[in-house]
Amino acid sequence: THFRLQSRSTPKNVNRCKRTLAEIAVKAVLAVADLERKDVNLDLIKVEGKVGGKLEDTELVYGIIVDKDMSHPQMPKRIEDAKIAILTCPFEPPKPKTKHKVDIDTVEKFQTLREQEQKYFDEMVQKCKDVGATLVICQWGFDDEANHLLMHRNLPAVRWVGGVELELIAIATGGRIVPRFQELSPEKLGKAGIVREKSFGTTKDRMLYIEQCANSRAVTIFIRGGNKMMIEETKRSLHDALCVARNLIRNNSIVYGGGSAEISCSVAVEAAADRYPGVEQYAIRSFADALDAIPLALAENSGLSPIDTLTAVKSQQVKESNPHCGIDCNDVGTNDMKEQNVFETLIGKQQQILLATQVVKMILKIDDVISPSDY
Repeated sequence: THFRLQSRSTPKNVNRCKRTLAEIAVKAVLAVADLERKDVNLDLIKVEGKVGGKLEDTELVYGIIVDKDMSHPQMPKRIEDAKIAILTCPFEPPKPKTKHKVDIDTVEKFQTLREQEQKYFDEMVQKCKDVGATLVICQWGFDDEANHLLMHRNLPAVRWVGGVELELIAIATGGRIVPRFQELSPEKLGKAGIVREKSFGTTKDRMLYIEQCANSRAVTIFIRGGNKMMIEETKRSLHDALCVARNLIRNNSIVYGGGSAEISCSVAVEAAADRYPGVEQYAIRSFADALDAIPLALAENSGLSPIDTLTAVKSQQVKESNPHCGIDCNDVGTNDMKEQNVFETLIGKQQQILLATQVVKMILKIDDVISPSDY
């Protein structure tokens, strides 16, 4: 099934890639959707952006992208069938606390301390290797000496990874976050088919791709663009598209767009007004007039004569008994929104009308308005 997602607020610079971005949004939502429960957890879709490249280079990665690189430049840039230890504890020898003091007055004492620290760190590295880890991802940093030892012991590592990224990595790889080093065990390791470091052109920017994860229900949309504003604009447009696709998973009922739904509701409400003999008739007719505001605005924004266009479409709906007639914004040559394939989600439309009605009710509850001239 192909969806064509188009937001009225989509900026012109994003518009040229709307087909590609719409498909990425749909694929991302379907990848994380729980179709049995008809629910989508949008937190599993990470939207990452990096300046550089073209908007067309935007891609969907079935895994996690972390804006970090391997802690040592000589560590391997690609690891296959990776077993990942996810640590939130310091991965380095313990340091003396501030209230303690270590006096080193001879070279021998310094040598002993250095050897002790190295031995302690060697044991930590060996523990990781014993449980089967081939990559360590740590929330905290480790000093240059520890980094050098890791490189020599052939244990690639990534440091200073944020808490949100760690959680997503744990979800995607099926691993457990290890808060205490002593609790590290083989069943707590995450699994990923490929972990690779990718550099961008001639810049020093590098990012870590964790793909083909054990639990692929976490994806990343990686946006490229010429400048920061372009990326932020694309993020906002993609969020709209993701929400539309999520609404279709929750409830796949749709209404046709172009103001056709509002016009058919307005016709039905006006017809219903005649059944009320009292003063309620005025309120009901006002509601019908309010519904006409959407197609009027659409016609005006499209450069058409608002009142003439609306009355023509409304009479066409009544005459043909076709509730799919709307405003032909793109000048396609047909008013039938079903033929144009323009639609909106039923959930979205219900929320719009419901919220607008609630705002009016809230304003009507105010008893009196005090103007500045009253003082």
